[in-house]
Amino acid sequence: MSIFSSDKLKGKKVAIIATDGFEQSELDEPKKYLEGEGAETHVISLKSGSIKGWDGPSKDWGSKVSVDKVIGDAKPADYDALVLPGGQMNPDILRMDKDVVAFIREFARSSKVVAAICHGPWLLIEAEAVRGKRVTSWPSLQTDLRNAGAHWEDSEVVCDHGLITSRNPQDIPAFNKKIVEEMLEPQHGGNS
Repeated sequence: MSIFSSDKLKGKKVAIIATDGFEQSELDEPKKYLEGEGAETHVISLKSGSIKGWDGPSKDWGSKVSVDKVIGDAKPADYDALVLPGGQMNPDILRMDKDVVAFIREFARSSKVVAAICHGPWLLIEAEAVRGKRVTSWPSLQTDLRNAGAHWEDSEVVCDHGLITSRNPQDIPAFNKKIVEEMLEPQHGGNS
């Protein structure tokens, strides 16, 4: 363990569901942060091998990320938290896959932490996980979220009983910190 990491989340597993077109920073930074806190992360996708990010600032394809599991081989019961990166393409493709939607729906019905950023809440809508919940997102999703019964607000990070949402890459530090805080809460499986 380096001086820049901890073992707060040692023994915890985090599922990160993404596919080609995920916003690069919204997968890379939470993954690195959670691993730095001791968690084991698994990138879960529609296909094996690797997926390619979208680098928003450069408006071009980003780097590849290795896939740890395909969605058909992943079980919500094996994970303590779920992270849904944004990017416009990524959640739009994923929300059309019944196995992805079923995984997210089952996870959202548990008392575990679910964290979605940017366009990631589109997946929460599809999984029927936002009705009556306080959320935020990329601004263009606010009508979709309100129509799905959510209470949308323009905030850096919003947390409603373990459901964490943020707006954009600038919110990642607050998003990451809130994921760790919520994972340590006893009602979400924490030991504190």
